[in-house]
Amino acid sequence: MANVASKAANKFVWYELMTSDLAAAETFYKSVVGWKLEDTAMPGMKYTHVLAGSTSVGGMMALPDEAKKMGAPPAWMGYVGVPDVNAAAAKIKAAGGAVHKAPEDIPGVGRFAVVADPQGASFMIFKGNMAEAPPAPPAATPGTVGWVELHAVDGAKAWDFYASQFGWTKDTALDMGPMGVYQLFAAGGDAIGGMMTKMPAQPVPAWLYYFNTDAIDGAAKRVTDGGGQVVNGPMEVPGGSWIINAIDPQGAMFAMVAPKR
Repeated sequence: MANVASKAANKFVWYELMTSDLAAAETFYKSVVGWKLEDTAMPGMKYTHVLAGSTSVGGMMALPDEAKKMGAPPAWMGYVGVPDVNAAAAKIKAAGGAVHKAPEDIPGVGRFAVVADPQGASFMIFKGNMAEAPPAPPAATPGTVGWVELHAVDGAKAWDFYASQFGWTKDTALDMGPMGVYQLFAAGGDAIGGMMTKMPAQPVPAWLYYFNTDAIDGAAKRVTDGGGQVVNGPMEVPGGSWIINAIDPQGAMFAMVAPKR
């Protein structure tokens, strides 16, 4: 994991896949997203960094036994940078959320905890050891995360929780008719994501992460050629970007966003 500075607090700073077949996932995402892969020495485990160009933007690992025993499926998880992991975990719990894994140090990297909002959507909180974060790639760089999206049991209540925890602010709200309101949010700048009430067919609330790519039709073909499924799209979204929602061969949900078909 990259060492992420406290000045990145309250923004998503890292993305991690926990999967049932790490080797297969590496092959799939290398083809679909175009990441370079870098094996990282971690005590007692294999951890693969994924790189957009020369910058590490996330990691992949096998599902831990602890997660398997809890019935956790393969999934992408996002890390929100915070100034103090212990304090943030306590605040989340006090607000009705859950702490699935108590704050713990990653030697030489930082401190993290696995948490969930009051409706059950899981994510991580993290504080890195470095005083200054490495420079981020330019926006829309292929392989970086271009958008994050919460599918909540109740979008309005979820918004209240996250705003109180991380100081996120409302951006544009889009009326999607029967699907409800899609609330864009910002973390000290332009909008970085959206929140909505999930569709009834979606079994559980979850965060969804959109990986940038050059063109969406080619990305969709790479998904299906690699044994994954495209479950929504390609479709154009407000602002002119194109997206797909997909499931990798091990069952983890992800999405992709591009400026053109």
